[in-house]
Amino acid sequence: MSPAKGSNIFSGYRALALYCNQVPHVVRFHQKHREFYLVTAVGAAFHTYNVKKLGIVAVSNALPEDITCLAADRMLVFAAHGNSVKAFARNKEIVHSYKGHSAEVHLLLTFGDHLISVDRDNRLIVWDVQSEEEYLQLNFDKIVFTVSALLHPSTYINKILLGSQQGSLQLWNIKSNKLVYTFQGWGSGVSVLQQAPAVDVAAVGLASGQIIIHNLKYDETLMKFQQDWGPITAISFRTDGYPVMAAGSPMGHVGLWDLEEKKLISQMREIHTTAISGLTFVHGEPLLITTGEDNAIRVWIFDAPEGGGRLLRCRLGHSAPPTKVKYHGSDGQNILSSGQDGTLQSFSTIHERFNKSLGRGSINKKKSKKKGLKYDTLKLPPITTFTSESARQSDWDGIVACHQGYLISTTWNYQKTSMGAHKLEPQRFVKDYSLDIYSTAVDITSCGNFAIVGLSSGHVDVYNLQSGIHRGQYGKDKAHEGQIRGVAVDGLNQLTITAGGDKMIKFWKFKSKELMYTTTLDASPASILLHRDSGMLAVAVDDFRIAILDSETRKFVRRFTGHQNQINDMTFSPDGRWLISASMDCTVRTWDLPSGCLIDCFLLNSAAVSITMSPTGDFLASAHVDDLGIYLWSNKTLYNIISLRPLPADYQPSFVMLPGVCQQQELESSDNEEEVEDQMIEYDSSEQLGEQLVTLSLLPESRWKNLLNLDVIKKRNKPKEPPKVPKSVPFFIPTVPGLVPHFAAVEQQTAEDQSKVVNLGILAQKTELYMQLEGALNTNNYDHAIKLLKGMGPSNIDIELRGLAPEGGGSVDVMLSFLKMISYMLDSKREFELTQAYLALYLKLHLKIIAVEPVLLEEMSKISVLLEETWTRMQLLFNQSMCLLGYMKSALL
Repeated sequence: MSPAKGSNIFSGYRALALYCNQVPHVVRFHQKHREFYLVTAVGAAFHTYNVKKLGIVAVSNALPEDITCLAADRMLVFAAHGNSVKAFARNKEIVHSYKGHSAEVHLLLTFGDHLISVDRDNRLIVWDVQSEEEYLQLNFDKIVFTVSALLHPSTYINKILLGSQQGSLQLWNIKSNKLVYTFQGWGSGVSVLQQAPAVDVAAVGLASGQIIIHNLKYDETLMKFQQDWGPITAISFRTDGYPVMAAGSPMGHVGLWDLEEKKLISQMREIHTTAISGLTFVHGEPLLITTGEDNAIRVWIFDAPEGGGRLLRCRLGHSAPPTKVKYHGSDGQNILSSGQDGTLQSFSTIHERFNKSLGRGSINKKKSKKKGLKYDTLKLPPITTFTSESARQSDWDGIVACHQGYLISTTWNYQKTSMGAHKLEPQRFVKDYSLDIYSTAVDITSCGNFAIVGLSSGHVDVYNLQSGIHRGQYGKDKAHEGQIRGVAVDGLNQLTITAGGDKMIKFWKFKSKELMYTTTLDASPASILLHRDSGMLAVAVDDFRIAILDSETRKFVRRFTGHQNQINDMTFSPDGRWLISASMDCTVRTWDLPSGCLIDCFLLNSAAVSITMSPTGDFLASAHVDDLGIYLWSNKTLYNIISLRPLPADYQPSFVMLPGVCQQQELESSDNEEEVEDQMIEYDSSEQLGEQLVTLSLLPESRWKNLLNLDVIKKRNKPKEPPKVPKSVPFFIPTVPGLVPHFAAVEQQTAEDQSKVVNLGILAQKTELYMQLEGALNTNNYDHAIKLLKGMGPSNIDIELRGLAPEGGGSVDVMLSFLKMISYMLDSKREFELTQAYLALYLKLHLKIIAVEPVLLEEMSKISVLLEETWTRMQLLFNQSMCLLGYMKSALL
């Protein structure tokens, strides 16, 4: 079977929690907006933020590969990926492409109307930005001069300065293609070149940690500084009147140097947990922007007299991949995420300014703050699983977390954005810490008062979240013989469900802790998930199957098979109709519980370790292996009519790219196939589902409901005085009156046609409906006549029926034909309400004529029999339905 394209239900929306990486950022000034913008690389795309509020302004279209370096001029942003370079306009669309390198491009520099790029093979190419043509190409010997840094010195026309890993510098004139001067260097590789505020002066950052302030004109070293934190990664100068230089390091420290007094004035330690990848002072302002490999952007303001900076604003993501994500609250606007970096963070799906960092776990917060992050021996391991409840979060802690290989469970406070007041520790293991016992599962009751914690030893404990006091355990000694794989509490605090490594699922009374029921599985459960509203318990089993257990009847109601590897996470849709599961086989599957079928499945390039569905049902959020981002998938069924059909057993899922990853090629190839698929899925309803079924028309009530009361309506709406003709009537194209107005055809009359003799044939002109009824007496085909009536308004129908009588210009034969049309409509059981309305009006208008015409009386008796049969059958069906409904409402089941 050929694989389908994409997912039927979910569509990639956007990525959260991604801000920057190891690629140095770029700061641009927008002349029209008079505002500074920050451009950072995030995988295969780049983000643009305004410096004023750090709000995201734009996300670029994705490239086929990850971005390796960035550059920007007044109009365009340049991004290198692989051995090619792309130019973006409006921070989004690719407008130019530069191809000519045979190796990965790692350096870019804008140079007026030109762009300079350097690849790993040591080839330098100067491009004309608009024509995309090569202007110049320089090749350097890797052994002698490996280009590692680029700089265009201010006021040096047509000249660029190149730094090398060997330590020497070269000044080139790219217009004449000549080497102007060679600087011997300082015995260490050049890592950074930066223009100083003074003309002819540049700062050279070396791999040895030295910073050289050098005069290029006279080849003189003005001053030297030494940092002991490894190679210099970035340099920037203040331009707001203070002679200060900032230098970054691989350890996350920044040194601030006074250029007048030639000394270190301040150290900003551990401002990033990884290397400083970018460092820029905003021109003319006391603001320093720093970015690092730890996925964090920080803006520092220098307003203190001692010269150090304080944090003004920041955007933080996880510096290590997330382990679990979960929507917090009932509004579906915040996602809680725990990462391998040990932090717990909240990301808003609305705007980054609502993001919160709850910090990282620590045994003793006060001691940890004194020691600092790098030397914190009291920090807790990463969070493996957590649960949250917003019911009492304003009164006490509403989040409980389990840590990797750690016995104590920690509480967290969402409103205070910090670690909570309590550490939930079972007293039975306090004396013996040598036991390899740790917390594995946790749940909070819907009221927010109690936390249930499962341990690897098989114990399940209950704690009060307000006081942190232990309130009992399930089972006399242990709840299970094996490790606890999952715990859950129902919505009314009546039932606690535990799953253990001993292949058993146990149901306990929440309050008395008594065991009520035990069921055994074929294999050990990996995890459980309870949908509190419906009482359905999803159990992921180690043999890659999913079982659905009804917590009311204690019976398995559904079993799903299809995953080929370990099931990482599951989530229910808000209404409990769908179960969505993610596995290490890189698939995300959606199961329909009422039908027991797989209705959607798609394949990803990296397995989802955790998924969560929004309480409002609009988004699915996922976290993936070795990926720092949280990806949002929109639920297409909320805004599209989608036919969800059961997928066959041999269904092959198609590959779907993560949101924000290049999808142009995939979209181009699948456009035609998607159109065909849409045509196949679209369902056209027939006019009548069955010949025995009474079918109504699709016309609005206004077209037939008021036919009997038309004379009353006309009398009520009669104008009190005749309409006044305006003095100057504007030009209008004549139209034919009707429900769907259309322009009247222009009739050109010749002189011969303009006769003064009255043509009496015009007065007796037959309407189209009249002629159709006349013709139908012979053919017995009334479809066209019915179509004409359906297209008329109430007033037109009234006029047409009045014209059927002999005194109105009609005949008894046409009146008989109309009754036969009514019989035809009743026989076919279509347009049922229209038939009743037309017949009622006909009888109201022509009852006296029918009484004296035997032909019409005979036809009316046939219609009467047909009506009685139809109504009797419908009445029987109504009575049966009402009886069944009454029984369902009153019977004790």
